[in-house]
Amino acid sequence: MVKTRDRILEATAELLRRKGYHGTGLKQIVKASEAPFGSIYHHFPGGKEELGAEAIRVAGRTYNALIQAFFENASDAAEATNAFFDGAGVVLEMTDYEDACPIATVALEVASVSEPMRAASGEVFESWIDDVTRDFETLGMPPERCRDVAIELLMLIEGAFLLCRSWKSIEPMKIAGSRAVDTVRAALIPS
Repeated sequence: MVKTRDRILEATAELLRRKGYHGTGLKQIVKASEAPFGSIYHHFPGGKEELGAEAIRVAGRTYNALIQAFFENASDAAEATNAFFDGAGVVLEMTDYEDACPIATVALEVASVSEPMRAASGEVFESWIDDVTRDFETLGMPPERCRDVAIELLMLIEGAFLLCRSWKSIEPMKIAGSRAVDTVRAALIPS
């Protein structure tokens, strides 16, 4: 049985991804999590902001596991990168462009007005970059290039998510994926 706190976090993460921080209300969270209203303040005495920051961290770990599924057991960094971007495009189409990155959705909305939410978003992005940096090094990329390429991949996919959702088209994801693969291939060549 899923604990009440976990149900609240999962429901919040899902709502944040689809509706953003300001579009997600506590009543919606209570309904989606099937938890008593008082449970939110019991588990998150700092209210919606504390809950939101923790939901960002939970969603970040979940999405990091998805990212790692493409890179951890890969034998070729460029092929893993291509599969990662292709997979993102498939998910966008299957969900009518609603299922994009929950971290970027919230970070764009509240990073300049909520320090806890900005910090949580920053921590998540940094953890993704650290893990992909390690993946690239494991896959033979020169260590001095790994972090820069990991950051570039994150920028490409997040920008692609934004345009894909705005246009309801995976064209930006295809272009971003192609550029990402080119960058990874170029970085694999020793200088």
